[in-house]
Amino acid sequence: MALWRSTFIVSAMTMLSRVLGLVRDMVLLNVFGAGKDFDTFVVAFRIPNFFRRLFAEGAFSQAFIPVLTEYKSGRAHAEVQILISRVFGCLLMVMSLLTLIAMIIAPVIIYAYAPGFHNDPEKFDLAVGMFRLTIPYLMFMSLTAFASSILNSYGSFASPAFSPVLLNVAMIAGAWWLTPYMQQPIMALGWAVLGAGILQLAIQIPELWRKKLLIPPKVDFKHEGVERIMKLMLPALFGVSVTQINLLLNTIWASFMQDGSVSWLYSAERMTELPLGLIGVAIGTVILPSLSMRHAEQDQEKFRGMLDWAARVIVLVGLPASIALFMLSTPIIQALFQRGEFTWEDTRMTALALQCMSAGVIAFMLIKVFAPGFYAQQDTKTPVRVGLIAVAANALLNVIFIGFFKLIDWQAEHMALALSSSGSALVNAGLLYFYLHKRNIFRFGAHWKKLAIQYAIANLAMIAALWAALHWYDGQSSQWMRIIEVIAFCVIGVAAYGIALFAAGFRPRHLKHEA
Repeated sequence: MALWRSTFIVSAMTMLSRVLGLVRDMVLLNVFGAGKDFDTFVVAFRIPNFFRRLFAEGAFSQAFIPVLTEYKSGRAHAEVQILISRVFGCLLMVMSLLTLIAMIIAPVIIYAYAPGFHNDPEKFDLAVGMFRLTIPYLMFMSLTAFASSILNSYGSFASPAFSPVLLNVAMIAGAWWLTPYMQQPIMALGWAVLGAGILQLAIQIPELWRKKLLIPPKVDFKHEGVERIMKLMLPALFGVSVTQINLLLNTIWASFMQDGSVSWLYSAERMTELPLGLIGVAIGTVILPSLSMRHAEQDQEKFRGMLDWAARVIVLVGLPASIALFMLSTPIIQALFQRGEFTWEDTRMTALALQCMSAGVIAFMLIKVFAPGFYAQQDTKTPVRVGLIAVAANALLNVIFIGFFKLIDWQAEHMALALSSSGSALVNAGLLYFYLHKRNIFRFGAHWKKLAIQYAIANLAMIAALWAALHWYDGQSSQWMRIIEVIAFCVIGVAAYGIALFAAGFRPRHLKHEA
C-alpha cells in the first residue's frame, strides 16, 4: 500500500503538471505559432532542460539516492547531515561554474546544438540571447533535484512532484502578461523560465527545514560519500539519459529542416510525455528509494517483486496509451493546438510526428522501471553499455529514415527523427530487460502468460471501439467541441479497455504488492 500511496501522490501531482503543461502549450502555440520564434525558444530552452534531465534529475539523482538511502538506514542522523552538507556544497560550486561558463560561450553552444540556425543570423542571435537568459534555470533545477532526492528518500513526494506545476504557471503568465512589454515578445518566456527555477527550489525549503535536513553547504570533494556519488555519476550521466541525448541529436538534424520542424517535434513529444509522466516517471521516482532500501537489506525477493509490480502497472497503462496516441493523433493535436497562429498544416505535421513517437511510449515507460533496477544496486556501467548501443541505433536510424524520406521526396522529414526515437527506445528497453533477465535480477514469470492474453484482449477491444468512434469525427467543429469529442473518445477507449479486461478475468488484486 505504501508504494501505491506514494505512486498516487506523484501521479496526481504529475497529472496536474501535465494538464497545465497542455494548457501552457496551447497558450504558447496560440500566441507564437509553430514558426521561427518558437523554434528558437524550443532550442534555447531545451539545452538547459536537456542538461537538467541529464545531470540533475538523471545521473545525480540515480547516484545520490542509493548512497543517501544507505547512510540513512545504517548510520547516525548526524552523518546523514554531513553527507547532505558536503554534497550540497560541491553541487552548488560545480553548477555555478558551469552556468557561468555556458553564458560566456553561448554562441558556441547554440552553433553546436542547432547548427542550421547559423544560416539565419537573426534567428541565431535570438537563440543566443534566449539561452543566456534560461541557462541559470539549470543551476536552480539542479539544486531542486538535490532537495527532491532528499525528500523522496525520506518518503516525502508531494512538494517535489508539485514543483513542475510552477514552471507551467510561470510560462503561461509570461505569454499572456509579460509579452506586451518585451521588444522581442518571445523573450518573455525566457524570463518566465528563470523565475520558475527560483520558485521550484523555494518550495522545497520549508519541508527540508522541518525535517532538519536544510544543512549549510560545505565544499569537500574528498568526503567518502561525495566520492562514491561522483564515481556512480560519471557513467550514469550517459546511461540514465539516453532519451535526452537522442532528442539532442534529433534537434541538430531538425535545425536543418524546414521552419516548424522543431516545433512539430516538440509538440508531439509533449503529448507522449503525458502517459510517460503520469505512470512511468511516477513509478520510477517511487521505486528507486524502495529498491535501494531492499538492496541494502539484501532482500532480493522483495527487490524482484517491486520490479515485477512496476512492470505490470507500466504495461497495463503504457500499451493502451501508445495505441490511443497513434489512433487519436490528429483529433488530439487539432483539439488542443489548432487555433491562432497554429494552422491545419501544423496539426497535420505534428500528428504525423506523434504517430511515429507513439510506438516508443511503452518502451520509454519501461526504461523508467528497468534502469532503477541497476542503479539501486549501484551498477551504472550496464545502463551505459545499453545507452551507447541505443544512441548508435538512433544515429543509424536517423540516417536511414531521412534518406528514405528524401528518396520519396516527402516534405515530412521530421517523421524520420520521431521514428528513430521510438526505435532507439525499443532497443534501450529490450537490452535493459535482457541484462536483468540474464543476471536473474528480474524476469517475466509464468504469470505473465495469462497477463499477456488479458492485456491483448483488452487492447483489441479498445482498438475496435476507437475505430468505430472515429467514423463520427470530422474536425470541423469549434475548438471546445473538438476537445469534448477527444474526451469522449478517451472515455470510450477506457471503458472498452476496462470492460474487456474485467471480462478476461483481470482483477485489481492482480496489481497488489506487499512493500
